[in-house]
Formats: sequence, C-alpha cells, structure tokens
Amino acid sequence: MNAMADGLAVGGVEVIRFEFEYMAKRREDGKRRGPDRMPKLIHRFKEALGLVGPPADVMIGGKSMGGRIGSIIADEVGAAGLLCLGYPFHPTGKPERLRTAHLETLRTPSLIVQGTRDPLGAEEEVAGYSLSRAIELAWMEDGDHSFKPRKRSGRTLDQNFEAAAAAAIGFIQRIA
Repeated sequence: MNAMADGLAVGGVEVIRFEFEYMAKRREDGKRRGPDRMPKLIHRFKEALGLVGPPADVMIGGKSMGGRIGSIIADEVGAAGLLCLGYPFHPTGKPERLRTAHLETLRTPSLIVQGTRDPLGAEEEVAGYSLSRAIELAWMEDGDHSFKPRKRSGRTLDQNFEAAAAAAIGFIQRIA
C-alpha cells in the first residue's frame, strides 16, 4: 500500500497510516495469523483516528480489514468520507457469509475500490448486493484483492494503482 499512499500524496492528499496489532506481529515474525477480535480492531482504529484531528475533517478508510473497520465506524465517528481499498465483502470461498449489512444503511460518502476478480467480492457478485446510495464503486480491471492483474490481461499493477489513486483523488475532491 506504499504505492497507493504515494499516489494519493502526489494528488495532494495527506495520508496517515497505522497498523493493526495482528498485522504488525505478522510483519515482525512472518507467521500468518487471523485478525484480532472486532472490538480490539475497532478500538485500534478509533485510537489512531484520535491522533489526527476532528473526524469531520478526516476521510477514513483502509485496505481490506482496515476498510471494513472504517466502514463500521464511519457514521458513528462522523467521518468526512470513507475510502475502502479491496473491501472484504465475504470470506474467501464463502460468498454466502456476506459482510454487507451495515453497508446497506451507511450514510458517510464512500468509495470502494475493488478488483474486478477479487475473491472477496468480484464485480459480478457485488452487482447483486444491496448497498447504500452513499457508496460509489471503482473497478480495477482484472485486479485481484490487491488489484494485481493477470499478465495475459495486458494490464499492470502500476496501471491499476494509478487508476485507483485517480479514482480516490477524484472522489475526495468531489466530497471536499
């Protein structure tokens, strides 16, 4: 996500990043582990948000779990907007276990940037979901959960990162 943060910064968007504890541990010891429980994730996100200023002046969001937690707290904290990069609409291989109930009533202006073939919510699947009208979708062509396209698509990861950053910057400018 360094490339994404850099792309947003080039567009004049200040990006402040934080890491969930389970991800920091993974980075330190290389062991894959599941995420912490939801209350701990929510607490950590709000803790980080408390360091940056009034939520009404801040767009929140994140990649995958970060975007999911951001979407859960966005209305509650009064965020200016929400940016989700690769939203986990359902667990891998379990499309029947949707994580979308709160997205049906979300009031915060939101942009979800998603790969068209994301295994946690591909374009064909998401088209059938009931989502709030406050949510916009931007699709990264042939992208997976990290927006990486297949070689045979003729697209590159850099192209998808550039398109994602452009979509995010355009969204931020529209709601600012």
